[in-house]
Amino acid sequence: MSNSKIILITGASSGIGRETARVLVEHGYKVALTARSEDKLKALVDELGDSNAYFVKADASKLDELEQVVEKSVAHFGQLDAVFANAGMGVSATGTEGGDPQEWDKMIDINIKALTYTAKLTMKHLRKTEGHFIITSSIAGKITLKGSIYGATKWFAYGFGKNLSAEMKEWGGRCTTICPGMVNTEFFDEAKPDKLDPRDIADAVLYSLTTNERCNIDEITLMPTK
Repeated sequence: MSNSKIILITGASSGIGRETARVLVEHGYKVALTARSEDKLKALVDELGDSNAYFVKADASKLDELEQVVEKSVAHFGQLDAVFANAGMGVSATGTEGGDPQEWDKMIDINIKALTYTAKLTMKHLRKTEGHFIITSSIAGKITLKGSIYGATKWFAYGFGKNLSAEMKEWGGRCTTICPGMVNTEFFDEAKPDKLDPRDIADAVLYSLTTNERCNIDEITLMPTK
């Protein structure tokens, strides 16, 4: 068994996932990383060091691929102490009437199915360590946005986090749902430097992980100051 805590991060190749990996390694964690971009994952492992980071390329919305991620990561590090279910996406066509159902399908696969698959596949490992499951939802999952299918998927993530927390509490596990406002990531065509930085969400993940084990941070909402 490792002396460092091991955390699995989905959607780890860019944005929030990548920055969270950096912050956690800075603070002594070891990270198992997955995303669809092998080149970006390899570059991140090279940056963090292969003694601190390990990656398995996968589409998190594919149950069989994600199962390989979990099993290989546990085999590599020997345990799993926490999971950051961060993989997600938005859509370019907003609203319901003007929305694109093909975009909806892809978004539902990653924002809902990948989240539930990640939880399903990791619970047996987190039980062994009385571990921690962390979810990226959004402020969009707590407010009304006109016709937003994206917002509805984040409502699902928010509600699922509450339900999973109750299930994990039965065996001493912790579950935290993080709800950021707008974050300056590659998702946007133009930079938004006055909005949240991925580091802000990474710091929230670290905070939830490092509180005393008697304390579960149920949810964290982060909003830009401006």
